[in-house]
Amino acid sequence: MHAIRLHAFGPAENLLHERIDAPVPAPGQVRVAVAAAGVHLLDTAIRQGVQGPLPRLPDLPTVPGREIAGVVESLGEGVDGHWLGKRVVAHLGFAPGGYAELAVTDTGRLHEIPGNLDFAEAVAMIGTGRTAMGIVQFTDLGPDSVVVVPAAAGGLGTLLVQYARNAGATVVGLAGGPDKTARVRANGADLAVDYTAPSWPAEVRTHLGGRTATVVLDGVGGEVAREAVALLGPGGRHLVFGWSADGIRDGGPYVVEGVTEQVLGPVMMRKAGGPDPVRTLELRALAEAAAGRLTPAVQRFPLSEAAAAHHALETRRTTGKVVLEP
Repeated sequence: MHAIRLHAFGPAENLLHERIDAPVPAPGQVRVAVAAAGVHLLDTAIRQGVQGPLPRLPDLPTVPGREIAGVVESLGEGVDGHWLGKRVVAHLGFAPGGYAELAVTDTGRLHEIPGNLDFAEAVAMIGTGRTAMGIVQFTDLGPDSVVVVPAAAGGLGTLLVQYARNAGATVVGLAGGPDKTARVRANGADLAVDYTAPSWPAEVRTHLGGRTATVVLDGVGGEVAREAVALLGPGGRHLVFGWSADGIRDGGPYVVEGVTEQVLGPVMMRKAGGPDPVRTLELRALAEAAAGRLTPAVQRFPLSEAAAAHHALETRRTTGKVVLEP
C-alpha cells in the first residue's frame, strides 16, 4: 500500500509518499480502507518534532495522522463480523497511522458513518466536530448573545459560527482576506470581518450599534485575541481553546484575569463526563451533522500531496478542515 512516512522531524518536505507493508489488525482491531484522513495543526507540530500535548513523540519512521474514515475490509481475531464492509470513522487517539491507504484501529474507536455524510465530512466531525462540541458546553447562547469567532473560515470556526447562529445569537466572524470573509458570510455570520485590516474592531463596533460582545470563542490568540477581547462588555467571557497565532511550540494563550477561561482538552473531557467523554462528544458531533444542524467545511488534497497540505495549513491558506484522500 501507499502511505506518507516521516523519517526525520523537520519541514513539510520530509513527508514522503512511499510504498510500505500493509498493517495487520491485532485482536480486537479492524483494518480500514481509508477514503479520507484528517490533517490537524497538531500534526504539523509533531512533524517538526514538537511534542505538544502528546505523552511523547512517535518513533521514526512514522506514518502520521490520527483521524480516518473509510470501509472496514479486514477483521482481527475476536471482532464481530457485522463490521465487515461498514462505512466507519475513527479518531486514532495518540496512535499515528492515518495518512495511508490502509489503517488499523480498535473497534471501540469506530463509529458508523451516517448515510448523509461523505467520508471527508465524517472525518471533520470526528475530530474538529468533537472539539466544537467540547467548546460549546461552556456557552449558554441565545438571542441576547453576541459571539465573536476568530478564524471563522477554518474547520472549527465554521462549526462554531453555525452553532451560534442556530442558537439565535448575533455572530461576528473574523477571517483573513476577502475570500475567507466571503465564506464566513455565506456560512451565516451576521458580520464577516477581515482581521488583517487595521480598522476591523471599529467596523464591529459600528455594526453592533452600541451592543457589546458577550463571548469570544478563541483558538487564535495573539493580537487578534487582544482586540477581540476588548470588544467584550461587562460580564463578557473569553473562552480559549488554542493559540494558533503563536504556534503550539510557543508560550500560551492571551489571558485576561477575570475574563479568560481556558477550555482545553482535559477541561472539555471533565465537562462532558461519563465513562467515555471522548466518545460522548464524538457522538454529539456526528448527530449534529446527521441532523443537518452542522455542516463541516472541507478542503481536500490527494494523499500524495500531504506536504502541500501541511504547507497550506501552516501558512493559513486553508478554509475548512484539511483532508487527505488516497
